[in-house]
Amino acid sequence: MARRAAGGGGPRAEDFSFVSPVVKYVLFFFNMLFWMISMVMVAVGVYARLLKHAEAAMACLAVDPAILLVVVGVLTFLITFCGCVGSLRENICLLQAFSICLTVIFLLQLAAGVLGFIFSDKARGKVSEIINGAIVHYRDDLDLQNLIDFGQKEFSCCGGVSYKDWSQNMYFNCTAANPSRERCSVPFSCCLQDADEAVINTMCGQGMQAMSYLEASAFIYTNGCIDKLVNWIHSNLFLLGGIALGLAVPQLVGILLAQILINQIRDQIKLQLYNQQHQADPWY
Repeated sequence: MARRAAGGGGPRAEDFSFVSPVVKYVLFFFNMLFWMISMVMVAVGVYARLLKHAEAAMACLAVDPAILLVVVGVLTFLITFCGCVGSLRENICLLQAFSICLTVIFLLQLAAGVLGFIFSDKARGKVSEIINGAIVHYRDDLDLQNLIDFGQKEFSCCGGVSYKDWSQNMYFNCTAANPSRERCSVPFSCCLQDADEAVINTMCGQGMQAMSYLEASAFIYTNGCIDKLVNWIHSNLFLLGGIALGLAVPQLVGILLAQILINQIRDQIKLQLYNQQHQADPWY
């Protein structure tokens, strides 16, 4: 009678589960969204890389936006794949891997932000190194060229420290031995913009490096992009903080949901083991 009363009125013990379907499927669809985004990133990056000329294929991988897109896409794909399969199959190992990866990425971002703030001079030197490297490879990569042109137009700047930094590029170098038609010039994106100009004059930067700052300032932007970028960062700290928070929140949500689901799966495993151990009990 006691056994019948225990099993006849409500749901059986075998039907009960600690695993919440809400947590499980929210985590699954959360990862599915970023998994699809990662596939788009990889596809766009690979397509952009394949469009480049064969001779430029290995020219400047370190400053190639397409390679950066592919790397970020692949990492996101692998991490979100662990989250998708782990939540759907209730696999603790995959969920732990997903949670650990997100935690490491979050801590690296936090450390980079703190170190960048504390060692701002060294961070500025690193940014200067990256910009100078991009200047050197300006003509080697169309994506990089478009990115530099966009930055110089948006920030109204030219070069790293000054417009004469373009002499680091083999095509714009000012030495007499340089046979290039662009010798001692700067890209057209350095030129002062004329609102009435219907067609962009791509040769407007011809011979500007040979001029003094005062002479060149009548035709091009003479200030470097590093100072403009630093000033823009100081003026938009709240915006950058909002972006950083927007990147951190999904990571923290993913970590929290993964840990909740892991604990629920462990409780469910304990319940199943308890049920198996007591199945021989006549009062079970």
